[in-house]
Amino acid sequence: MILVDNAVISDDVKEQFFVCDLSACKGACCVEGDLGAPLEESELQELKDAYESVKPYLSEEGIKAIEKEGTYIMDFEGDYSTTTIGNKECAFAIYDEKRVLKCGIEQAFFDGKTTFRKPISCHLYPIRITKYDHYDALNYDRWDICSAACTLGDKLGVPVYKFLKDALIRKYGEAWYQELCAEIEG
Repeated sequence: MILVDNAVISDDVKEQFFVCDLSACKGACCVEGDLGAPLEESELQELKDAYESVKPYLSEEGIKAIEKEGTYIMDFEGDYSTTTIGNKECAFAIYDEKRVLKCGIEQAFFDGKTTFRKPISCHLYPIRITKYDHYDALNYDRWDICSAACTLGDKLGVPVYKFLKDALIRKYGEAWYQELCAEIEG
């Protein structure tokens, strides 16, 4: 385990290799799973505020789902996630010309239409955060749909914490990330 401020980080974050390989998985993480993307409470208003800017990027089905159910839902455990289309793909997911799913929120962000990049849970994947009273637990989430990402990461020699540099800085800040690197790299 690695300790940085209020975070306990699994050794897998330094030891496992990972680089998304969208050409292989086709964005399956936007479809697979029980719910949409997990959302933090702080993101709910950001997502609502970004919706009108993101809407032109979305599919007709995604817009219908969002306008029927809202930009997010609360599950039976009281956790929030993005709305889905027919309990499958995230309503914010869009297909590109190669039939690869991408995030409509992130496309709007890249085009300067919104300051909300995408849910932090998506940006941080394959790390999943479990929040406790006094600390966050950061764990590497193994998912078979990401086997190509593990293979590519291994081939390129990119550990999870380096692949997720921008996301980790977004979540915890530059100083925190530099401390994580110092702990890992000694």
